Amino acid sequence: METSKKQSTISQIAWHHFDFWLLGAVVVLIIFGVTMIRSTIAGNIEVATHPTRQLIFASIGFILIFGVAFLDYHLWSSINRGLYWGSVIVLALLNVVAQALFGSARWFQVGLIFIQPSELAKIVMVLIMADFFARNQNKLGDIRTIIRSFLMAIGITIWVILQPNLSTSIVLMVLWLSMLFIAGLRYKYILIFVIVGLVVLSISIPILIKVEVIKEYQVDRVTSFLFPDPEARYGDEFNIEQALISIGSGGWFGQGYGHGSQVQNRFLKVRWSDFIFSATAQEFGFVGTVLVILLILFVVYRCLRVAFLAKDTYGALIAFGVAVLIAFQAMVNIGVNLRLMPATGLTLPFVSYGGSSLVTILIGIGLVQSVVLRYKSLEF
Repeated sequence: METSKKQSTISQIAWHHFDFWLLGAVVVLIIFGVTMIRSTIAGNIEVATHPTRQLIFASIGFILIFGVAFLDYHLWSSINRGLYWGSVIVLALLNVVAQALFGSARWFQVGLIFIQPSELAKIVMVLIMADFFARNQNKLGDIRTIIRSFLMAIGITIWVILQPNLSTSIVLMVLWLSMLFIAGLRYKYILIFVIVGLVVLSISIPILIKVEVIKEYQVDRVTSFLFPDPEARYGDEFNIEQALISIGSGGWFGQGYGHGSQVQNRFLKVRWSDFIFSATAQEFGFVGTVLVILLILFVVYRCLRVAFLAKDTYGALIAFGVAVLIAFQAMVNIGVNLRLMPATGLTLPFVSYGGSSLVTILIGIGLVQSVVLRYKSLEF
């Protein structure tokens, strides 16, 4: 009996629906990312292993893509509570242990590998919100349902804020709000949310700064963005100036791979992660950066396509959530590089160096593939 059930489950996987266009775009972006990471090392021995480590994480991520795609995405709904409370416990434990031993930390170290639970929390947020809104789609006109979803979201986010990791906590709340909206939030609540949100922020931010939940360096990032000092010679402000120089000096086709002046002379800091877009602009120019942006947009489009094809609300919300995650992170990262918003620390999806970030995004791609593999009922 069990064997027949397993065969039935496997038979429902229509592998010819696997989105190879999506996978191909992801592969190209990752290969390009590893190539750029190799260039941005610029002789720095301390980060010489970054390209190899990124390839290792990419390999793990691709295994997870096919593993997650093989599993029926409805499985995650059945273990929804375990995912939620597991994430809360891990994030809370990280805060408690880190505060006791190091003052603050965002990673667990397993051998030579650093695991950042807040990255994985992004996928957990997508899954739990997709499940909650799919189950309560007809109740979104009730403010109590909206408040319940907010409390669930803040239950994870609060531990990320306390690390402190303000940028990731913003991503988590954007995921909650965007999925709430696409699930069917009534327009009359949008104005209420805007007003309440502004009031809460105006009251809570000074308090969070005073109790040092929001750190001084985070305040400085916003201050330097609003009131830039052109004479700055260090810190985020100086690095953003170097990013703008890198982008501007790239021209149409760039200075050539491995020949970017700000990159190879190491004037541009964190060039392999937060500012890899600027490094790309200097070495490959306007044309190169446009191609990277178009590839990321193509990935987002394929995820949204799966959301429209999904046979149920749960699957549609999963695909939509992954699309929002990729699009929002890319938009913020590029915005920071162009000095359109304060420095945040968010990576450019698939391209920037970062093991936990890359694996998390690839798990999301696996979830999207799982949805598209099952978008049609079993045909006889």
